[in-house]
Amino acid sequence: MKTIDLNADLGEGMGDDDAMFEIVTSASIACGGHAGTRKTIRHALQQARKHGVIIGAHPGYEDRENFGRVPLELSESELEDQVTRQLEGMIEIAIEEQADVRYVKLHGALANLASTDEKTAEAAFKAVARISEDFAILALESSAQERVARDLGLEVFTEAYADRRYGPDGLLLSRRRANSVITEPDDVVEQCLRLAERHEIVAAEGSVLTSKAQSICLHGDTKNAVALAKAVRAALEEAGVSVSSFI
Repeated sequence: MKTIDLNADLGEGMGDDDAMFEIVTSASIACGGHAGTRKTIRHALQQARKHGVIIGAHPGYEDRENFGRVPLELSESELEDQVTRQLEGMIEIAIEEQADVRYVKLHGALANLASTDEKTAEAAFKAVARISEDFAILALESSAQERVARDLGLEVFTEAYADRRYGPDGLLLSRRRANSVITEPDDVVEQCLRLAERHEIVAAEGSVLTSKAQSICLHGDTKNAVALAKAVRAALEEAGVSVSSFI
């Protein structure tokens, strides 16, 4: 039986997180950099445990004003410090909640830059490895993130996006480009089904990319996010795809 994980970035103060926890199998929880407070982290951890959802940390640039979506000019040591600070803060709360943080997924502008710039990815993932080599990395498939994390000896799981268009290189098109986001629910479901059943993604210009992604990212802050997530999961299960986390 084919299996796919469904993940979402949660604890960011946007959308109906509690409803998303009932649908996804993995949750990347904002840990205080671009978003999130001790209170929201604790609540998200509790919801994840309640619903049997695998927990990940979701660090980004420490820039709440811009929601971590603007690249910051940081030295490698400064970036390592930011990632370390966020992970340690989340782990402290997770210990109190007896919750197991299993993986790390980078957020926003940090994730985008680390997908093409190996030095950025290395700085971020060195921080991860120093805290625990048992952390897995959830990374965009075919990115520098994936290569660097493997080189550092970290376990890597790869993801594709339910509602984003891809270039012929297998990387996401910039949100600044027209039609970079898929808005029609039927098209989102179709992309997810093709990925899970045929291991393919159709790039924006029409070429067909082979994908080994093990997880599909569902955005929890888009319009009708919960209804769309339910539709994706229902379609996958109706097609005989097992929805379960690999991590």
